[in-house]
Amino acid sequence: MSIGELTNLYREGELVIRPEYQRLFRWSIEQRSRLIESILLGIPLPSIFVAQQEGGKWELVDGLQRVSTILELQGELRGVDGNALPPMVLRETKYLPALEGRRWEHANPQQSLSAALRLDIKRTKIDLKIIKRESSPQSKYDLFQRLNSYGSNLTPQELRSALLVAVSPEFLAWLEKLARHKSFAETTSLSERLLEERYDLELVVRFIVLHSRGPEQLSQAALRDLNQVLDREAVALATKSPRGSTQLEATFVKTFDTIVANGGDAVFRRWDSGKKAFVGSFLNTAYEIIALGLGYHVAAGTQHRKDLLEVAKEVWALPEMARGFSTGRSTEARLAGFVPLGRKVLTPKSTAKKVGKGLKK
Repeated sequence: MSIGELTNLYREGELVIRPEYQRLFRWSIEQRSRLIESILLGIPLPSIFVAQQEGGKWELVDGLQRVSTILELQGELRGVDGNALPPMVLRETKYLPALEGRRWEHANPQQSLSAALRLDIKRTKIDLKIIKRESSPQSKYDLFQRLNSYGSNLTPQELRSALLVAVSPEFLAWLEKLARHKSFAETTSLSERLLEERYDLELVVRFIVLHSRGPEQLSQAALRDLNQVLDREAVALATKSPRGSTQLEATFVKTFDTIVANGGDAVFRRWDSGKKAFVGSFLNTAYEIIALGLGYHVAAGTQHRKDLLEVAKEVWALPEMARGFSTGRSTEARLAGFVPLGRKVLTPKSTAKKVGKGLKK
């Protein structure tokens, strides 16, 4: 199919790019310009995959960056809010430096692609693979996972978000809602880069999946290849959504409301006994111990400590932490040790000494 035909389908609403996918569109202007360079040089593009919906429309499954770039160049791409985004202004490229400052069409010929170049782009053919409407959501999920497992620049959570769209867009919207919860955002206090990569959603998924798992499900063997575990469990939850979501949301909200009221973002940072202060930025380890440990007690309805700053200090005083709490350890090994530790240290009247003995056992 030609780029012109594909553009017409998008313009008429017959090619659907879900808002959840659009949030993953973050190619740099240099990358986007190189794609247009490739088209103008006649370099074939990889296939684009679309899924046929019940009504016959096509839903973009793989090729988001390429299709969005082509649409943005022409001024056709619409944002998450449905409004048209500004047309892309190209940068110079290795083989076509004259692209610098050019856009699809402009009154000034020095700032516009020529009519001939525009026609060349619109007539360029793109190979499309169509997943028929009879395919199940699970098969679409599996295919998307396979397609994006080769050289993808997406983070595990960005890929997971796209995968969840095939199962339940509503479930992904629910995860987004939890990530925006004020107490969670305040206590995790992530950097702009991590937020752009949707690590906030990764943390939400880790909480939802891991906070109430039984001891046998927290072994290194059970957690082997954590990303696949999170993918599998998230899909299972999405499949039965919204069943169970009310209770999970209540646990999540109560946990982080308790954290913000009893220590704030300090509990997710390292305690420096020399400086008598919590230092540095957000740490996964602290999150796994405090947030998941507290979430376990909240979900179970058991008594738990609320002096979270003291709990955090006790944790960082443990010999296991002083020796290098994550050096040479896999994520699975760390979780297998620290999630149970969090549950234990947050039990009323527990002491660092007892926790240390429990960890050794």
